[in-house]
Amino acid sequence: MTLLLNVVTRFEVIMKSNILKIAIIILTLCCCHQGYSRETDLKHHNLEALKHSISKIVERYNIPAFGIAMVDKNGPVWVDALGKSNLEKNIEADKNTLFRIGSTSKMFIALSVLKLVEQDRLKLTDKLSDIAPEIEFENRWEKTNPILLVHLLEHTTGWDEQHYPEFAHNDPTPLTSKQGLDFHPHSRKSRWVPGTRYAYNNSGPSVAAYIVEKITKQPFEEYVEQQLLNPIGMPSTTFFENKNMLSIGATGYNKDNKPYDYMNLLMRPAGAINSSPKDLARFLQFFINRGKMEKHRILLSSSIDRMEKPKSTPAALTGLQTGYGLGNYSSAFGPWVYREHNGGMQGALSEFVYLPEANLGHAILINSDNQSAFLKISNLIREYETKDLNVKEIVSTGKITPEHRELEGVYYPINPRVQKLDFMFYITGMKTLAFEGDTLIQSKAIGTSKNYFYPVSQSSYKSKLTGLVSLTKVVDPLEGEVVHLAYKNSSNNNIVLKRVNKIFAYFQLFSAIFWVLALLSTIIYLFLCLIRRLRGKVSTTVPVQIRTWPLIASLSIFVTYFLLFMSSTEPYLYLASITWVSAGIWLMTICFAGSSLMSVISVAKVFRSGVSLWNHKYFTLLSVLHFLMTIFLLYFGVIGIMFWE
Repeated sequence: MTLLLNVVTRFEVIMKSNILKIAIIILTLCCCHQGYSRETDLKHHNLEALKHSISKIVERYNIPAFGIAMVDKNGPVWVDALGKSNLEKNIEADKNTLFRIGSTSKMFIALSVLKLVEQDRLKLTDKLSDIAPEIEFENRWEKTNPILLVHLLEHTTGWDEQHYPEFAHNDPTPLTSKQGLDFHPHSRKSRWVPGTRYAYNNSGPSVAAYIVEKITKQPFEEYVEQQLLNPIGMPSTTFFENKNMLSIGATGYNKDNKPYDYMNLLMRPAGAINSSPKDLARFLQFFINRGKMEKHRILLSSSIDRMEKPKSTPAALTGLQTGYGLGNYSSAFGPWVYREHNGGMQGALSEFVYLPEANLGHAILINSDNQSAFLKISNLIREYETKDLNVKEIVSTGKITPEHRELEGVYYPINPRVQKLDFMFYITGMKTLAFEGDTLIQSKAIGTSKNYFYPVSQSSYKSKLTGLVSLTKVVDPLEGEVVHLAYKNSSNNNIVLKRVNKIFAYFQLFSAIFWVLALLSTIIYLFLCLIRRLRGKVSTTVPVQIRTWPLIASLSIFVTYFLLFMSSTEPYLYLASITWVSAGIWLMTICFAGSSLMSVISVAKVFRSGVSLWNHKYFTLLSVLHFLMTIFLLYFGVIGIMFWE
């Protein structure tokens, strides 16, 4: 079960992760939560012991290359790389090897904007329609709630994640930022009032990078190099597959160590940076020193403070202290709250993390898809960094009132990152809130994870682990009273929850579970039918139509699953345009809906005929479950889904 969390976590932190692999695993497994736990007891271990433990993980999981930059207030602690940057050419990795850092690149967008804010050339409250009217987007609340620059950076525009054609674009000829944004603007449609809910996407920061270009009248990458990379001391860091990257860059590999081709991102500013452990050690020092390198101040410390705080949502205004700021989000590890950004793409995972209160941090880089190994290494390093830190005791200071207890109930998430996948997380993401004594307990309807909170006010609650306000009750202009929850260790760490009727919620949950079981039962049924036919026994007690239509519906789902599995190896090849796979998924979902409808019609006719055999009852149940799932999938737009849009 832990596998699901690892995959979902990867989806949250990797800009170009394989969405269909995640979809298939979620459809197959149940949810659970990987809480804070120690990989091993490092309380008395030294740095050499940590290095030894990590090298064992790298060896055990067959990771080609691992890069590390660990720093503290005194400077670098461990800056190096292990393994091979290129297996085919047998090239050793070292501290100068360039790894792809994916969405960690977004930090440079936020820093660029903040630098222009310091110079009074931009304001975070500037309207997108005023400063870049040529950028195509749709916001039906624009007159009353316009999209602001801060919404682009804090992911509160309400826009969907990039669509498949955008992810699939891999032209080696560098496009301008404007050309990248003009390629497929359909994902930039506000699904709710801007500034009210968080939903991570790559388009918002990319638009912010274009605005930097427009204000400075120079390419974004050139501005970053002049104003940030050079002053910080990151000479080899680049957005492009240049000569340096070709000579000392790490080749990306899948879990079987088969190499990937270099991916040329359509929205380059949001995730294309290649950097080395040596350069990232300097970048860590920049944050630990609050915008200063040696005696040279690059950004004001107040700008770094602002970068670390979410402020654009009603929850932030109510006092939410955790979540996504400006290209920078909170990451709780036990009682300690890091600030970070991580990311990745095919054959690359990265993590850039620092702990302001302890003046330390680290960057982890691997040229592999192995999320499990990456998480183990991350946990080991965080354990080592925090082993000597004092743990503050968090106590409840509020008194539970009837107004507090009004928060209890069942909730669904209403801020999906990827709209096409919302149907999966709608049920698996169902959560409950209930009080036990003076503690608010947030649980998952599927799984065993729990998070604990103490009241701070009538609407705000602090985490029992960190002491920071991580749950708030606010009013959403579209949905009314909602709950904002920010506790996850990923870029998708702000969940907005809407209360639903408890009976209806559990009816949906159990219907989905029974539907999956019924689907699996059809395999057994067909197997038994085959055995009977081989023995010369053919059942004539069940009318053909009552058997045929529900079995066709089940078969449609199995074929859809198979096509999704097929596409998981190369999703952008199969799904970003009309292919036999993408068209097959479209056709099979329609076939499922049609055969489900015919199933219930056939059942109704049989009922009128007065037949009441157990076989009929089985197919009646199967038909009803198929029909209920059809309604559910129609509501979420899955029937006739077109991944190429």
